[in-house]
Amino acid sequence: MHGERWLTFDCYGTLIDWNGGISGVLEAVFGGDDVPRLLARYHELEPQIEAERYRSYRQVLDLCLAGLAMEEGRALADGETTALSGSLERWPAFPEVPDTLGRLQEDGWRLAILSNCDRDLIAGSLPRLGARFDRVITAEDVGSYKPDHGHWQRFAELTGADAAGHVHVGASLFHDVAPAGELGIPCVWVNRLGEPAGPVPDREVPDLAGVPEAAGRLVAG
Repeated sequence: MHGERWLTFDCYGTLIDWNGGISGVLEAVFGGDDVPRLLARYHELEPQIEAERYRSYRQVLDLCLAGLAMEEGRALADGETTALSGSLERWPAFPEVPDTLGRLQEDGWRLAILSNCDRDLIAGSLPRLGARFDRVITAEDVGSYKPDHGHWQRFAELTGADAAGHVHVGASLFHDVAPAGELGIPCVWVNRLGEPAGPVPDREVPDLAGVPEAAGRLVAG
């Protein structure tokens, strides 16, 4: 609606510790020595699988783990085949997330999540965030994965949000910063990994605690 200020958030990697959650499963399945290499390979496999056709995120997670096991010449035991998808709801929020989201709500922002996830999986993560979101839009809802524009298009349809009052927040250059730029949506990049920027976001912060100031500079209250 006109006059409202909206923040849309990526969830996993931005609010929830995506790398930490995946790394814990990789260590349990493959041992600790190769986790950094396997995590890097995971991040190559996942967008490839998502780009093939729409599958549930639960299936994507399980296919990624199966793909890693095949490449490593490792047969997964029956209890390991769903280790990633089964663990997702236990992945923790980053420490500063609940307080920051609460501050944003006190500042008058309306909050939404745009996530490459399934409805049932994100339902397990929402209680960890410490805030009530006005909208939650998943890949299951739109039948596609970011960086496709489906999440943002559905958000606009559902909320009628004024583009002049909308800021997107994400930790991924590929999934969030690039498509937000293509759509002309101001973006705050949460650069948790200290990566070089490319594409360049409108604002860059090291963790979520910097978002209230950064977003406030992009859209005045």
